[in-house]
Formats: sequence, structure tokens, C-alpha cells
Amino acid sequence: MPHITANGTGIEYEEFGSKFGTPFLLISGYGGQMINWSQEFVDGLVDEGFRVIRFDNRDIGLSQQFDELGIPDMKKIFGGLKDGTAKDHAPYLLEDMAADAAGLLEALEAKPAIVMGVSMGGMITQLLALNHPDAVKAIIPTMTWSSDPTLERSTPEANAVLTERPNPPSRENIIRNAIKANRVIGSGPSLQATDEELAEKAGAAYDRAYRPAGLSRQFAAIQAQPLWHERLSELSVPTLVVHGEVDTLILPQCGQDVAKRIPNARYVEIADWGHDMPPKAVPVVLAEVIPFAKDHA
Repeated sequence: MPHITANGTGIEYEEFGSKFGTPFLLISGYGGQMINWSQEFVDGLVDEGFRVIRFDNRDIGLSQQFDELGIPDMKKIFGGLKDGTAKDHAPYLLEDMAADAAGLLEALEAKPAIVMGVSMGGMITQLLALNHPDAVKAIIPTMTWSSDPTLERSTPEANAVLTERPNPPSRENIIRNAIKANRVIGSGPSLQATDEELAEKAGAAYDRAYRPAGLSRQFAAIQAQPLWHERLSELSVPTLVVHGEVDTLILPQCGQDVAKRIPNARYVEIADWGHDMPPKAVPVVLAEVIPFAKDHA
């Protein structure tokens, strides 16, 4: 896979489809490698003529690791939320990750792009549109949040599995943990992934790159990022907000809030979909995404 320096960060990425197609950038969520965007999802976009780009966010997968920045002190970060100093204790912020995405599009001569981000990637997508408007043609924030601190974001059970770490962190335990977590935050019966599908996905991610220190720094970036929800009314970019009806990690009201804040945004809630992308959900999600993308290509 190719590697490039963007925003001063080493980024691992892949491109699919025609160089002459409208660029379509896919941004992964917290701890998610670019392979989380399945080949079926990518192929569905390529078949419609898009130039699809997926990449590893910093500190995850095969992109640059920031071990020299150490493990963040979350007590200082959470304490700093009260007095506005949280960002001073984080190795980097979500806005830095948005700058990476903008730098990647610049380096690949792929601006402006349609940008779809899931979960943390959806937060990065919003910041990309706010801070680098020349980089985006349209945005699709998916299963994500506006940063409004007054909203209930997760169920207690979902929040618990998000931060649970397997001990010891063996391949077997990580796969077992992924299956357990999915049953809390994942899709309902009609779209649910099988244990075998979940095990294959978790095993592939572990084999490619297991980087728990990067997880801690990405978590700090989410928590320390200065709030941006009140800025979303400034956006004029075409926006489709997609969310799952049974998402327990980022509740549907959070997606609804994103759509309400961005002028003329359209909101789609998919029945029985959770905080995941199981194989059965891929055609359902693409059926919403592709018409919007083609309208703004």
C-alpha cells in the first residue's frame, strides 16, 4: 500500500477507481484502520464512477505512530474540561487529524472531495468542512456527534465496552472482546454480523497492526477537542447525516442534532442499524449514500 506525507504526518492510504472520477474520501472511526471500510463498500462506490480513497488515521494501522508523545494523562484532560486547558494536555486534537485529511487530499490532488466519516471519523469530517472548506465538495457525517455536551451520547453499557481492554491483549482475547462489544453496540437481528464475520475482521486488524498506545492518544484527541457544535451553522456544504436506529454508542439523537445544526442537511436513520458496518448493512447504507453523492459529484 502507498505511503505519503501529509500535514507533516506519514499516512498509509489506498486508492480505487478511475483517477478521473469525483474523489470520495472515507475516514475511519476511533481505533479503526482503513480496512474497516470493506472492499464491498469501496467497490459499490467505484462501480458508480467515484475515485475512492481510504487511509489510516494517525497513530493507527500503518500510518505514523506518535509514541514519542507518550501516554496522555486523562485525569489532567478531564480536569481541564472545566477550565479550558484540556487541549494543553492532549498529544494532538481531532482538528489535527482533520488537517491530516486535508493534507492527504492536497497531496493526492483530490480536492474537493465528497467526504464520509464514521463515528470519530464523522467528527473529523465536520472539522474538515469547518477548517478546510476548500477540501470538501459534500459531507456525509455518519453515526456521529456534534460535540454538544448537553446531549446524552451513549448508554452506560456501550460506554463501558468502548473503554474495555482485553487482558492479556492476545489475539484470541481481542477477537473475543470484539464479538462481545458488537453485541452491545452493533446492529439488530436483521443486519447483525455473525461471530465468524466479526472474528475475521478483528483478526485481520490485529494481524495488520495492533497499536494500543495509539488508541489512548486518539481517545485523548476526542475528549480534549474544543467544542465545535455552535460553528456548524456556518457550513454551506451539501450534507447527508446517516445514523443507525439502534446505535447505543452514539445515540440517534446525536445524529439528529448534527443535521439540525447544519443548514439544509438531510437526515437518514436506518432501521435496525447499530454502531458498526456488518456485511448486510453495506448495500443498505450505499443505497442512501450513492444517490446523494451522485447529486453532488
